[in-house]
Amino acid sequence: MIAATITIGWMSGLFYGFSVSVMPGLRVAADRTAIETMQRINVAILNGWFLLGYIGALVFSAAAVALHATGSGGRDSLGPLIGALVAYLAAMGVTARINIPLNNALEQAGPVERIADPAAVRRAFEAPWVRANVWRAVLCTVSLGLLAWALVLH
Repeated sequence: MIAATITIGWMSGLFYGFSVSVMPGLRVAADRTAIETMQRINVAILNGWFLLGYIGALVFSAAAVALHATGSGGRDSLGPLIGALVAYLAAMGVTARINIPLNNALEQAGPVERIADPAAVRRAFEAPWVRANVWRAVLCTVSLGLLAWALVLH
């Protein structure tokens, strides 16, 4: 439960950070600057620390549910643990269905200096990506809150 709480906390913080600082900062940047920055972030984020948080949150949450479902971890916290896992799975679904395809489309636009209409590329990416990221932040925060509740109950 502690590992699940830590890793989901990392993901919640990451998505929250993008919502309140990175994307608002890029909103006022020039089109080419915003595109190039997000292209670079999308490459840089694929590292072991990110994967530990992203996949670890799923694995540790599922393990906590499994342990508590068998009764070995105590059943009082099973409901919040299941809720936390479902909320995190929903955040992963948003990532897979919206954010990753938008990231891929941004990458396929090519090097920023060769993009003929950077404003159009940005319009296709930015607003839907930001909306989806807010959902990820909310879902991960809900998951984190449920994990905290499960820890209190346990």
